[in-house]
Amino acid sequence: MTDVAKPGVLPACPHFSSGPTAKRPGFSLQNLETAALGRSHRSADAKKKLKAAIDRTKSILGIPDDYRVAIVPASDTGAVEMCMWSMLGAKPVDVFAWESFGQDWVTDATKQLKLADCNTYVGDYGELPPFEKARDDADIIFTWNGTTSGVRVRNADWIKPNPDRVVICDATSAAFAQDIEWEKLDVITYSWQKCLGGEAAHGMLILSPNAVRRLETYTPDRPLPKIFRMTKGGKLNEDLFQGATINTPSMLCVEDYLQALDWCESLGGWTGMKARSDESLAHLTDWVAKTDWIDFLCPDADLRSNTGVTLTITDSRVAGLDEAGQRAFVKAMMKRLEAENACYDAAGYAKAPPGLRIWCGGSVEPSDVAKLTPWLDWAFAQEVAAL
Repeated sequence: MTDVAKPGVLPACPHFSSGPTAKRPGFSLQNLETAALGRSHRSADAKKKLKAAIDRTKSILGIPDDYRVAIVPASDTGAVEMCMWSMLGAKPVDVFAWESFGQDWVTDATKQLKLADCNTYVGDYGELPPFEKARDDADIIFTWNGTTSGVRVRNADWIKPNPDRVVICDATSAAFAQDIEWEKLDVITYSWQKCLGGEAAHGMLILSPNAVRRLETYTPDRPLPKIFRMTKGGKLNEDLFQGATINTPSMLCVEDYLQALDWCESLGGWTGMKARSDESLAHLTDWVAKTDWIDFLCPDADLRSNTGVTLTITDSRVAGLDEAGQRAFVKAMMKRLEAENACYDAAGYAKAPPGLRIWCGGSVEPSDVAKLTPWLDWAFAQEVAAL
C-alpha cells in the first residue's frame, strides 16, 4: 500500500466538511443580489421572503398540513433547546443518544433542566441505543441521524402514538436526505448549513398539533430567555410561523436558502437530494469493500448514514497507535490532501473515535466522492511510509 501513484484527477469541489457543507453546484455570490439587503426584516419585501422560505420548506419536504414551520435563532441547536426548555417537565422524559450532539441533549435534560423523571440511553459511536426501552407515556428526545457518528435510525416504528406526549427529533443532518416519518414526531429541527449547503446561524422548527397543545397548556417553572418564547398570553405566537422571526435574521442567508430550495426542486425535490446522497455512499461502500486499510465506523450497513459518513482506519500500523497518535495521523493526511486541493475538512469529529468523516449530503457531487477515494489511498500511503 506504500507504492501508490498520485492521482491525476481532482474532485471539482474539494469541500467535504460536515458543516458548514459544500455549496450547491452552480452557486455564485452574484446570484444573491436579489436579497432584501438593507431592509427591515419586518418590511413587506423581507417578510414575503421569510414566509416563502417557510411555505416552500413545508411543500418540498412533504410536511403534514397541520404542522407549523418557523425560522428560529441559533441554528439547529437553538431550535432543539427552545423546545426542550419550553416543553419538558410536564411528563417523564426518555433521551436517546449515540454521538456528540445527542449527548448535548442528555446534558441539557439532566444537568441544566435537571428533569425529575428522566431516563437516558447512550449507545457507543457506531451503534444505536436500546430504543425498545422507550416508555409509552414519556416524552422522547433523539436524533434521526448521528451527525458525528455516521449512524441513523432505521425508522420510527419504536415510537408508539400518544397525543399526550411530545417527541423531539433533531433531524439536522437527515432533512432533505432521509425518509423522516413526520407523523411520528412532534418537534423536528434542522439547520440550513447541512444537506442544503446553506449558511449557518438559522434553525428550522417544525411543530405538530401535539407540540402546539403542549406549549399552550404547560407553563414550565423556569425562566425562558426571549429567543425561547413561542407563546403570548398562553397561546402560540402564530406570527412566528408567518415569517415574523424572534430576532433579526440575515436576509442574505434567507436568499441563499431560497435559492437552495430552487436547486432542490430542480432535482425533483428532497427525493432527488436523497438519491445523490445514496449514490455518494455507494461510491464509498464500493471503495471500502476493496480497500484493506479502512472500514466503516458503523458495522451495520442498514444503519449507516448517507450524509455524514464515518470511517475508521483498520491498518495495524495506525490502529496500533494510541488515540493521540491516530488523530495526528489523520491530521497529517488531511494536511497533505488540503495542500493538493483534493479534500478539505474530512477528519472525524474531535469527540468521536479517530478516523475520517466524509460529507455526502446532496450538495456534494457524487462524482467528486468517486474522485476523492484514490486521493485518500494516496495520502494514507504517503503518511504510512513516513511513520
